[in-house]
Amino acid sequence: MDFLKSIAIAASGLRAQAGRMRIIAENIANADSTAPSRGAEPYRRKIPTFRTEMDRSVDAQMVALGRVKTDPSEFRLKHEPGHPAADANGNVKYPNVNQLVEMTDMREAQRSYEANVNVIGASRRMIQRTLDILKA
Repeated sequence: MDFLKSIAIAASGLRAQAGRMRIIAENIANADSTAPSRGAEPYRRKIPTFRTEMDRSVDAQMVALGRVKTDPSEFRLKHEPGHPAADANGNVKYPNVNQLVEMTDMREAQRSYEANVNVIGASRRMIQRTLDILKA
């Protein structure tokens, strides 16, 4: 087994999940924002995607953060006639961000990140044991 290859693959997973967590955090931070001006659209939820890429230096498929797509679903409407961003009917558009979905996605990304950290740790321990055996 090529330990350095497994570490490189896990490291690419770490980078991809860290990028995913940044996008999710941005969605959560903007969940209750409104449009900057009357009639404008508020923040639209972003959806991270992943892609594979070949790393020729280690001859392995790596994962990377792909294009960031926007969620085409409808905005949330609230009737708030006194709000500065309200339309003529008194409705205010809020982002199409569901905080429960975002927290679930964040937890999944965190667990994937931890799994990649564990792979790196296990590979490192196997390398150390191999060196210890060779020294003996």
